[in-house]
Amino acid sequence: MVDAEDRELKARKERERDELYSLDISGVEWHSAPGTEEHEERVEIAYLPAGAVAMRSSLDPDTVLRYTEAEWRAFVLGARDGEFDLEPAPGNGGAG
Repeated sequence: MVDAEDRELKARKERERDELYSLDISGVEWHSAPGTEEHEERVEIAYLPAGAVAMRSSLDPDTVLRYTEAEWRAFVLGARDGEFDLEPAPGNGGAG
């Protein structure tokens, strides 16, 4: 029973991913953090249908990652919880 549910979940996620990557995003509006200059490296995001999000680096705009609403929500909540906080490097004066 669990194997069948796992297969069904995997198939649904693959369908969602295929649909997401088949979207034409050539006309989306890209957003970056306020205060960044056009020539600076920055992360840019675009809001897609159904709560999905696309993300790219300003230095490599042709490489675009796409996230479902659930994936993006999990990422944002993790970031808010400090899941991705950088540890201070030893010897650089960071608190630790």
